[in-house]
Amino acid sequence: MNRDLFKTTSLGIQHVLAMYAGAVIVPIIVGGALGLTGEQLTYLVSIDILMCGVATLLQVWKNRFFGIGLPVVLGCTFTAVAPMIAIGGEHGISAIYGAILVSGLIVILISTIFSKLVKFFPPVVTGSVVTIIGITLIPVAMNNIAGGEGSADYGSLTNISLAFSTLLFILLLYRFTRGFIRSISILIGLLAGTAVAYLIGMVDFSEVSEASWVHLPTPFYFGMPTFEWSAILTMTIVAIISLVESSGVYFVLGEITEKKITEKDLSKGYRAEGLAIVLGGVFNAFPYTTYSQNVGLLQLSGVKRNNVIYTAGIILVLLGLIPKIGAFTTVIPTSVLGGAMVAMFGMVIAAGIKMLSRIDFNSQENLLIVACSIGMGLGVTTVPAIFNNLPEGIHILTSNGIVIGSLTAIVLNIIFHLAPRKKANHPVQEQQAS
Repeated sequence: MNRDLFKTTSLGIQHVLAMYAGAVIVPIIVGGALGLTGEQLTYLVSIDILMCGVATLLQVWKNRFFGIGLPVVLGCTFTAVAPMIAIGGEHGISAIYGAILVSGLIVILISTIFSKLVKFFPPVVTGSVVTIIGITLIPVAMNNIAGGEGSADYGSLTNISLAFSTLLFILLLYRFTRGFIRSISILIGLLAGTAVAYLIGMVDFSEVSEASWVHLPTPFYFGMPTFEWSAILTMTIVAIISLVESSGVYFVLGEITEKKITEKDLSKGYRAEGLAIVLGGVFNAFPYTTYSQNVGLLQLSGVKRNNVIYTAGIILVLLGLIPKIGAFTTVIPTSVLGGAMVAMFGMVIAAGIKMLSRIDFNSQENLLIVACSIGMGLGVTTVPAIFNNLPEGIHILTSNGIVIGSLTAIVLNIIFHLAPRKKANHPVQEQQAS
């Protein structure tokens, strides 16, 4: 009995370690970009770890209303990073959580019919959107390499050297290691960069010493949410893209566990994800989605039992209740984070390109969808004032590169691939008709 418990706990910890870097890095990036204090950033990291556990438990627990019942781990989605930073910069942090709340409710409402809407989000659409998101993140990384926009030592040789040393170390780890070490190379790189920064006096551990050992989640920690239409639309698009990605994970897990995934199962899975997003909005965390790295771990370990994932979820909840752990992540210097961001955000772009690799590039229609959507998304990101003179109702849709790029991809996909076409009459038929 004790041996089984030890084995299950060990496997659960392994799943936590596989997703921990991604779960921690997202709040560090978003919190740093929004200029949060050390105390606020500690809360953001801690509540995110806790909510990853809650979201996982909601998905594994299959019941009449929600939960797909597969051994799936949920974490905060990287797709939401750039939109959250953009919304926070334009409308404030309260608008981020208002948008997350509404997008989660929308996911819950459309969960029963979304399986019929998947045709509107083929790889040519999702790949274009993810590529746009990755591209819009790169300026954030470059500013952080220099020490953070507005910092006194912006662009200093120390910041730039520290950033690129961190990036080089991550690349070397990825090149010369295998297995688990390789999978957490970014986390190790951040720790190594922080250690070097500590030796040259750039790290302050005061936030760690001041952080409490235990805390309880606080609803609306950053204040009551506010609601902006452009922000809501952006986060809804992000949530829908996450659902499309989750669908693929569900079907892969169905094959691994030899379970047939029905339309009803999908709707309950979507509903659990929507519920997790709503809770993320209430407790000022993040939108949550399935983590594919844990699917790979499932295949490698060969252990497909749900109780292992239950254990991982419980461990995440317990870790999230200990702010001391979250506080350690707040001491990472901005330039160190910037070096790691280049790799991480570049991987978002690469993930988008990988999605696009599944489309037929011999099709001029597909080429136009990719070209116009990425062109519009990048164009509005680099020249944000271009549509300032449009009416407010239209400006909502054109003020954000991710929104306009996503809508362009969706509309063009409908025009080129889903809208009915008139068949051209054959010349012989035309002569007979005349």
